[in-house]
Amino acid sequence: QVQLVESGGGMVQPGGSLRLSCVVSGRTASSYSMGWFRQAPGKEREFVAGITRGVGSTVYVDSVKGRFTISRDNAKNTVYLQMNSLKPEDTAVYYCTARTGYAVPQTLGAYDYWGQGTQVTVSS
Repeated sequence: QVQLVESGGGMVQPGGSLRLSCVVSGRTASSYSMGWFRQAPGKEREFVAGITRGVGSTVYVDSVKGRFTISRDNAKNTVYLQMNSLKPEDTAVYYCTARTGYAVPQTLGAYDYWGQGTQVTVSS
């Protein structure tokens, strides 16, 4: 069974940075296309970024383009989300997710596995 474990969340001031990590166990991360979603209080879970297996093509939601970077290190079975220039509206629980398909859709139902989430709070 595939397990995803996120880490790296915390509290940061506006303009600050955090790097989230997601470790994949059970199978090699290279077998999956990976994504990050987030869910703010009272809101639906939304797509943030995705990276395909193989060539590692990336996709971002417009609100994080130029500020967030998704990457993967298959040797470490780990996917990262580097978050810079954080804003209060980035406050949410961030979830790592994986799918066996190649593409990285922005819909929750397209993904096969989910982590437990890590809290990111951006506040002064």
